Amino acid sequence: MTAPAPWKPAPVAYAPVFVWPPRPRALLRWLPHFVFPTNAIVFVAAVVLWTWATPAAETMATLEPGWVGFLLVRNLVVVAAVYGATHWWVTSRRSQGEKYKFNPSWPRSRARNRTFGNQTRENVFWTLVSAVPIGTAWEATTLWLFSSGRIGWLDWAAHPAWFVALFPATVLLRELHFFAVHRLLHVRALYRRVHSLHHRNTNPGPWSGMSMHPLEHLVYFSSIALHWVVLSHPVHAVFNMVHLNLAPIPGHVGFEHVELGRYRYPTNGHAHYLHHSLFEVNYADGVFPLDRWFGSFHDGSPDSDARLAARRRSRTG
Repeated sequence: MTAPAPWKPAPVAYAPVFVWPPRPRALLRWLPHFVFPTNAIVFVAAVVLWTWATPAAETMATLEPGWVGFLLVRNLVVVAAVYGATHWWVTSRRSQGEKYKFNPSWPRSRARNRTFGNQTRENVFWTLVSAVPIGTAWEATTLWLFSSGRIGWLDWAAHPAWFVALFPATVLLRELHFFAVHRLLHVRALYRRVHSLHHRNTNPGPWSGMSMHPLEHLVYFSSIALHWVVLSHPVHAVFNMVHLNLAPIPGHVGFEHVELGRYRYPTNGHAHYLHHSLFEVNYADGVFPLDRWFGSFHDGSPDSDARLAARRRSRTG
């Protein structure tokens, strides 16, 4: 019996937002996909964490190791549980085999250029030992600024529309921040000394999303400082933090869809997989067509391969 042909994902396409002429029907059909499932899960998780797993404002008004340590443990538990469960489901258990997998091969169990000689162990180490503590430091600083009155709180009862709008706005502003930081990290000197650690993952898995150099974590989590200047509520900062912690999973899981029983979770990870395999394309993969505007878009097609090859030849020629 012959083996089935490798699965080929559809070309990457942008949301029908920045298009002319406008396509209102297509936009309305797309909006639920913007909300569900990832952003909806992040929203619910943020509300739960803010309500039941974040110290009271009176406690956080003073910087003390007790409540900061609580946030650190809380974030370690959330990240370890979600990343660990995803890794177990798609990689250890291989619940769907290679179905919808971008790269049909699996990460090698041993790799000489890896921390601890193994991709998964390296990814887990940098995620839990560097990413979560640095991210927690940003979150604790932000919540302290709110709680101590150094930055104002948005009153949801007085401004309900702005309060609700800030959740999708946070996602969009985080996307702009990520593109700017990510593009900067591909400058030769920064790439070689910092970002190359993340790009060891040419065949990424769930734990690869936050496996980065500590300096990259420092700038990656800095998007939470948005709430230092934009009138917000602390729950928006927690939402931003949860998004920073969990949103990398779909883009690095290595599958276009993750099967959960009869449900297929759409990862929309093709664009970022291409970034990991080709390095100089798709620095952002969200709503804004930034890569198209800046000439670094690759949709996975042979035409995009030809354009990338021509661009590389023009640099060397």
